[in-house]
Amino acid sequence: MSDQNPYGDNSSYSSNGSNPQGDPRVQKTSLPSYQPTMPALPGYGVPPQNGTPPPAAAPGWQHGGLPQPQGGPGATLLTIGDIAVTETGIMTPAGLLPLRGAVWTVSDMSRSESKTPTYAIVLAVIFALACLVGLFFLLIKENVTTGFAQVTVNSGGKYHAVMIPVRGPQDIYAITQQVNYARSLSA
Repeated sequence: MSDQNPYGDNSSYSSNGSNPQGDPRVQKTSLPSYQPTMPALPGYGVPPQNGTPPPAAAPGWQHGGLPQPQGGPGATLLTIGDIAVTETGIMTPAGLLPLRGAVWTVSDMSRSESKTPTYAIVLAVIFALACLVGLFFLLIKENVTTGFAQVTVNSGGKYHAVMIPVRGPQDIYAITQQVNYARSLSA
């Protein structure tokens, strides 16, 4: 391994108080005179000294946010999972879909079941030894909803589906109301 400084010019480099320029043990190689750097991101770092505003952001993916499609679809009115409905279009991971004429569907793929909670079983065992009244704790039931609601949108020859987890019937109701609002915007 050489004692050469790979990060800059070798004029200020010193090893043991001597200059490697005159040292015959040091190999002379040509290193690039530039250092690769990251482009400056707007809004970060030191402001320009000459008073000029920072350059406008390039189209496409931008650091710290979602890409904005060309033409500006407008403000987001509604989001359902990863689907965003704007004033003029529907933004999905698959791309921008036209809002007019979009076909929306929602499917309830959840299930609700009634079960005896763990604390009721523990109380029934404890009080069953003391008296038979403890068996009434086994009558306690709780409803548990698990599953997903699937929302699909089909517009402009493109199709996108999203699965949204639900924890209760109120979640299905809220998702259905959002899809109904999106349908009214698409009409």
